[in-house]
Amino acid sequence: MRLAQRPGPVQASALARDLDLPRSSVYHILSVLVERGFVVYMPGEQAYGLGVTSFEIGSAYLRHEPLERLAQPILHRLAMQLGQAVHLGILHGNETVYLLKERPTSGPAAEVSLITDIGVRLPAHLTANGRAILAALPDAQVKALYSRRGDFITRTGLGPRTLTELRRTLAEAHSRGWAEEVDLVTTGLRSVGTAVFDHNGRPVAALSTTWRKQLAYPEPEAVGQILLGGAERLTSHISGHAPTPR
Repeated sequence: MRLAQRPGPVQASALARDLDLPRSSVYHILSVLVERGFVVYMPGEQAYGLGVTSFEIGSAYLRHEPLERLAQPILHRLAMQLGQAVHLGILHGNETVYLLKERPTSGPAAEVSLITDIGVRLPAHLTANGRAILAALPDAQVKALYSRRGDFITRTGLGPRTLTELRRTLAEAHSRGWAEEVDLVTTGLRSVGTAVFDHNGRPVAALSTTWRKQLAYPEPEAVGQILLGGAERLTSHISGHAPTPR
Protein backbone atom coordinates (compact mmCIF):
# COMPACT_ATOMS: atom_id res chain seq x y z
CA MET A 1 0.00 0.00 0.00
CA ARG A 2 2.83 2.41 0.84
CA LEU A 3 4.44 1.73 -2.54
CA ALA A 4 1.15 2.44 -4.35
CA GLN A 5 0.89 5.81 -2.60
CA ARG A 6 4.36 6.98 -3.66
CA PRO A 7 5.05 8.69 -7.03
CA GLY A 8 8.24 6.69 -7.51
CA PRO A 9 10.44 3.90 -6.12
CA VAL A 10 10.97 3.78 -2.35
CA GLN A 11 14.05 2.67 -0.41
CA ALA A 12 13.66 -0.05 2.20
CA SER A 13 14.90 2.27 4.95
CA ALA A 14 12.10 4.75 4.17
CA LEU A 15 9.52 1.98 4.28
CA ALA A 16 10.85 0.76 7.62
CA ARG A 17 10.62 4.29 9.01
CA ASP A 18 7.11 4.94 7.65
CA LEU A 19 5.80 1.59 8.87
CA ASP A 20 7.72 1.70 12.16
CA LEU A 21 9.08 -1.80 11.51
CA PRO A 22 12.57 -3.26 11.92
CA ARG A 23 14.59 -3.11 8.71
CA SER A 24 15.13 -6.86 8.83
CA SER A 25 11.37 -7.42 8.77
CA VAL A 26 10.90 -5.00 5.88
CA TYR A 27 13.67 -6.65 3.84
CA HIS A 28 12.11 -10.07 4.46
CA ILE A 29 8.67 -8.86 3.35
CA LEU A 30 10.13 -7.17 0.27
CA SER A 31 12.07 -10.29 -0.73
CA VAL A 32 8.85 -12.33 -0.65
CA LEU A 33 7.00 -9.68 -2.68
CA VAL A 34 9.82 -9.57 -5.24
CA GLU A 35 9.77 -13.35 -5.56
CA ARG A 36 6.03 -13.28 -6.25
CA GLY A 37 6.19 -10.42 -8.72
CA PHE A 38 4.33 -7.81 -6.67
CA VAL A 39 7.45 -5.69 -6.21
CA VAL A 40 10.60 -5.11 -8.28
CA TYR A 41 14.01 -4.03 -7.01
CA MET A 42 15.77 -1.29 -8.98
CA PRO A 43 19.52 -1.65 -8.37
CA GLY A 44 20.41 1.74 -9.87
CA GLU A 45 18.21 3.54 -7.36
CA GLN A 46 18.52 0.96 -4.55
CA ALA A 47 14.76 1.22 -4.22
CA TYR A 48 11.59 -0.78 -4.72
CA GLY A 49 8.59 -0.20 -6.97
CA LEU A 50 5.38 -2.03 -7.82
CA GLY A 51 5.80 -5.13 -9.98
CA VAL A 52 3.85 -6.58 -12.88
CA THR A 53 1.57 -8.64 -10.63
CA SER A 54 0.42 -5.38 -9.07
CA PHE A 55 -0.32 -4.16 -12.59
CA GLU A 56 -2.87 -6.91 -12.91
CA ILE A 57 -4.72 -5.94 -9.73
CA GLY A 58 -4.61 -2.16 -9.71
CA SER A 59 -3.98 1.00 -11.67
CA ALA A 60 -1.32 2.20 -9.22
CA TYR A 61 1.24 0.44 -11.40
CA LEU A 62 0.56 2.97 -14.15
CA ARG A 63 1.56 5.83 -11.84
CA HIS A 64 4.80 4.12 -10.82
CA GLU A 65 5.83 2.82 -14.21
CA PRO A 66 8.63 0.57 -12.88
CA LEU A 67 8.48 -1.43 -16.11
CA GLU A 68 9.34 1.70 -18.08
CA ARG A 69 12.07 2.66 -15.60
CA LEU A 70 13.72 -0.73 -15.92
CA ALA A 71 13.25 -0.87 -19.69
CA GLN A 72 14.55 2.60 -20.58
CA PRO A 73 18.30 1.89 -20.28
CA ILE A 74 17.85 -1.41 -22.13
CA LEU A 75 15.99 0.33 -24.95
CA HIS A 76 18.65 3.03 -25.10
CA ARG A 77 21.45 0.49 -25.50
CA LEU A 78 19.49 -1.41 -28.14
CA ALA A 79 18.79 1.77 -30.11
CA MET A 80 22.49 2.62 -30.10
CA GLN A 81 23.48 -0.94 -31.00
CA LEU A 82 20.95 -1.32 -33.81
CA GLY A 83 21.07 2.27 -35.01
CA GLN A 84 17.27 2.43 -35.20
CA ALA A 85 14.22 3.19 -33.06
CA VAL A 86 13.30 0.66 -30.36
CA HIS A 87 9.94 0.49 -28.57
CA LEU A 88 8.40 -0.95 -25.42
CA GLY A 89 4.75 -1.89 -25.81
CA ILE A 90 2.01 -3.75 -23.98
CA LEU A 91 -1.20 -5.47 -25.05
CA HIS A 92 -4.48 -3.75 -24.17
CA GLY A 93 -7.36 -5.82 -25.48
CA ASN A 94 -6.36 -6.52 -29.07
CA GLU A 95 -4.33 -3.34 -29.40
CA THR A 96 -0.66 -2.55 -28.92
CA VAL A 97 -0.04 0.44 -26.66
CA TYR A 98 3.44 1.98 -26.89
CA LEU A 99 4.94 3.02 -23.55
CA LEU A 100 8.48 4.01 -24.52
CA LYS A 101 10.48 4.84 -27.62
CA GLU A 102 14.24 5.29 -27.90
CA ARG A 103 15.90 6.60 -31.07
CA PRO A 104 19.55 6.51 -32.12
CA THR A 105 21.27 9.87 -31.90
CA SER A 106 22.56 9.72 -35.47
CA GLY A 107 22.44 7.72 -38.69
CA PRO A 108 19.80 7.25 -41.40
CA ALA A 109 17.40 5.42 -39.10
CA ALA A 110 17.27 8.44 -36.79
CA GLU A 111 15.36 10.28 -39.51
CA VAL A 112 12.76 7.56 -40.20
CA SER A 113 9.27 8.92 -39.58
CA LEU A 114 7.28 6.59 -37.32
CA ILE A 115 3.72 6.74 -36.00
CA THR A 116 4.61 4.62 -32.99
CA ASP A 117 4.93 7.42 -30.46
CA ILE A 118 4.34 6.96 -26.74
CA GLY A 119 0.64 6.40 -26.05
CA VAL A 120 -0.22 5.44 -29.63
CA ARG A 121 -2.50 2.40 -30.04
CA LEU A 122 -2.36 0.12 -33.07
CA PRO A 123 -4.02 -3.21 -33.97
CA ALA A 124 -1.86 -5.82 -32.22
CA HIS A 125 -2.13 -8.36 -35.05
CA LEU A 126 -0.43 -5.88 -37.40
CA THR A 127 2.50 -4.85 -35.18
CA ALA A 128 5.61 -6.89 -34.46
CA ASN A 129 5.29 -5.77 -30.85
CA GLY A 130 1.74 -7.07 -30.54
CA ARG A 131 2.45 -10.24 -32.49
CA ALA A 132 5.32 -11.11 -30.14
CA ILE A 133 2.92 -10.98 -27.18
CA LEU A 134 0.05 -12.73 -28.99
CA ALA A 135 2.39 -15.55 -30.05
CA ALA A 136 3.11 -16.30 -26.39
CA LEU A 137 -0.54 -16.30 -25.27
CA PRO A 138 -2.70 -19.43 -24.98
CA ASP A 139 -4.68 -20.10 -28.15
CA ALA A 140 -7.98 -19.69 -26.28
CA GLN A 141 -7.01 -16.16 -25.29
CA VAL A 142 -6.08 -15.24 -28.85
CA LYS A 143 -9.40 -16.65 -30.03
CA ALA A 144 -11.26 -14.54 -27.47
CA LEU A 145 -9.44 -11.39 -28.61
CA TYR A 146 -10.25 -12.08 -32.27
CA SER A 147 -13.73 -13.57 -32.11
CA ARG A 148 -15.25 -11.33 -34.81
CA ARG A 149 -14.31 -10.76 -38.41
CA GLY A 150 -14.31 -7.03 -37.72
CA ASP A 151 -11.37 -7.50 -35.34
CA PHE A 152 -9.06 -8.02 -38.32
CA ILE A 153 -8.47 -4.38 -39.16
CA THR A 154 -5.92 -3.46 -41.85
CA ARG A 155 -4.00 -0.24 -42.40
CA THR A 156 -2.38 -0.90 -45.76
CA GLY A 157 -4.69 -3.59 -47.14
CA LEU A 158 -2.31 -6.30 -45.95
CA GLY A 159 -2.35 -8.64 -42.96
CA PRO A 160 -4.33 -11.59 -41.62
CA ARG A 161 -8.06 -11.52 -42.33
CA THR A 162 -9.10 -14.63 -40.38
CA LEU A 163 -8.22 -16.37 -37.13
CA THR A 164 -6.68 -19.22 -39.11
CA GLU A 165 -4.32 -16.83 -40.90
CA LEU A 166 -3.41 -15.11 -37.64
CA ARG A 167 -2.73 -18.43 -35.90
CA ARG A 168 -0.39 -19.42 -38.73
CA THR A 169 1.52 -16.14 -38.39
CA LEU A 170 1.75 -16.47 -34.61
CA ALA A 171 2.92 -20.08 -34.83
CA GLU A 172 5.80 -18.98 -37.07
CA ALA A 173 6.71 -16.20 -34.62
CA HIS A 174 6.58 -18.59 -31.67
CA SER A 175 8.81 -21.07 -33.46
CA ARG A 176 11.43 -18.39 -34.26
CA GLY A 177 11.25 -16.66 -30.90
CA TRP A 178 10.54 -13.28 -32.49
CA ALA A 179 7.72 -11.73 -34.53
CA GLU A 180 7.87 -9.71 -37.72
CA GLU A 181 5.70 -7.42 -39.81
CA VAL A 182 6.43 -5.87 -43.21
CA ASP A 183 4.30 -3.08 -44.74
CA LEU A 184 1.42 -3.76 -42.34
CA VAL A 185 1.62 -0.59 -40.25
CA THR A 186 3.40 1.72 -42.69
CA THR A 187 4.27 0.89 -46.29
CA GLY A 188 8.02 0.58 -46.74
CA LEU A 189 8.84 -0.25 -43.13
CA ARG A 190 9.68 -3.54 -41.42
CA SER A 191 9.54 -4.35 -37.70
CA VAL A 192 10.70 -7.17 -35.44
CA GLY A 193 9.49 -7.79 -31.87
CA THR A 194 10.21 -10.06 -28.89
CA ALA A 195 8.16 -10.71 -25.75
CA VAL A 196 8.97 -9.92 -22.11
CA PHE A 197 7.65 -12.34 -19.47
CA ASP A 198 6.53 -12.09 -15.84
CA HIS A 199 7.23 -14.46 -12.93
CA ASN A 200 4.53 -16.84 -14.18
CA GLY A 201 6.00 -16.99 -17.68
CA ARG A 202 3.20 -14.85 -19.12
CA PRO A 203 3.91 -12.18 -21.74
CA VAL A 204 3.45 -8.73 -20.21
CA ALA A 205 5.21 -6.53 -22.75
CA ALA A 206 7.39 -6.62 -25.86
CA LEU A 207 10.40 -4.88 -27.34
CA SER A 208 10.34 -4.00 -31.03
CA THR A 209 12.33 -2.08 -33.60
CA THR A 210 11.51 -0.63 -37.02
CA TRP A 211 13.57 0.18 -40.11
CA ARG A 212 13.21 0.72 -43.87
CA LYS A 213 12.65 -2.61 -45.58
CA GLN A 214 14.74 -1.75 -48.64
CA LEU A 215 17.92 -1.69 -46.55
CA ALA A 216 19.99 -4.83 -47.12
CA TYR A 217 21.17 -4.60 -43.53
CA PRO A 218 20.20 -5.47 -40.88
CA GLU A 219 18.87 -8.97 -41.40
CA PRO A 220 15.64 -9.68 -39.49
CA GLU A 221 17.16 -12.80 -37.92
CA ALA A 222 20.11 -10.82 -36.54
CA VAL A 223 17.79 -8.11 -35.22
CA GLY A 224 15.56 -10.73 -33.62
CA GLN A 225 18.48 -12.24 -31.74
CA ILE A 226 19.63 -8.85 -30.47
CA LEU A 227 16.12 -7.98 -29.30
CA LEU A 228 15.82 -11.38 -27.63
CA GLY A 229 18.85 -10.52 -25.54
CA GLY A 230 17.26 -7.24 -24.47
CA ALA A 231 13.93 -8.91 -23.71
CA GLU A 232 15.68 -11.54 -21.61
CA ARG A 233 17.42 -8.82 -19.58
CA LEU A 234 14.16 -6.99 -18.94
CA THR A 235 12.42 -10.26 -18.07
CA SER A 236 15.14 -10.91 -15.50
CA HIS A 237 14.86 -7.38 -14.09
CA ILE A 238 11.15 -7.87 -13.35
CA SER A 239 11.84 -11.27 -11.75
CA GLY A 240 10.27 -13.06 -14.70
CA HIS A 241 11.14 -16.09 -16.77
CA ALA A 242 10.33 -17.43 -20.21
CA PRO A 243 7.55 -20.03 -20.32
CA THR A 244 8.20 -23.73 -20.58
CA PRO A 245 8.27 -24.70 -24.29
CA ARG A 246 4.95 -25.97 -25.54
